[in-house]
Amino acid sequence: MRVIFLGPPGAGKGTQAKIFAKKYGIIHLSTGDILRSAVMSGSKLGKQVQSLMDSGDLISDTLINQIVSKRIDDKDCLNGFVLDGYPRTIMQAIAFQDLLVLKRSVLDAVFELKVDEDGLLKRIRTRVSDAFERGYPIRSDDDFKVFSKRILEFRKKSFLVSQYYAKIGLLKIVDGRADINKVALEIETLLSKGRDSRIKDMETG
Repeated sequence: MRVIFLGPPGAGKGTQAKIFAKKYGIIHLSTGDILRSAVMSGSKLGKQVQSLMDSGDLISDTLINQIVSKRIDDKDCLNGFVLDGYPRTIMQAIAFQDLLVLKRSVLDAVFELKVDEDGLLKRIRTRVSDAFERGYPIRSDDDFKVFSKRILEFRKKSFLVSQYYAKIGLLKIVDGRADINKVALEIETLLSKGRDSRIKDMETG
């Protein structure tokens, strides 16, 4: 099972990706985890990432594609993986699809969690309130200005990525406004429908 989770910051894609990975016994790969793993490996790619991070420069599509390619070749990805936060751009999406073809692999689905901005802001406020009440530090990405910037960046880049996966028949839209269990159930339902559709096409084809 190989799937991708897309969605704006705060939409809960990381939570759903973890639930999905646990259910199917596959590895959950977030972009942050992949980059940290590359840096810790001390590899040539990892050193490039470290250098860019130290200088505050953006990591290019080419470099992130190479790192993801190397990561999904690891043994723990043999049975599948859940990608969370990648691809972020249309160039990454196209390159990753070409990469899977070269590896003789395929994606089973791409789930995009849809949540309105008001809903996202409410989640951020709730998270900050909970952290404050428990005496936990406030996450930097819960800052309103930081959050707004991330939303704008997601808007600019995600539309083309969603369009691309919709065009090749992999995109499944999920209502991320429901509670965690209902969202997980909708994801499972959409996945089952996709499987039934593919089986039907094979039988009629």
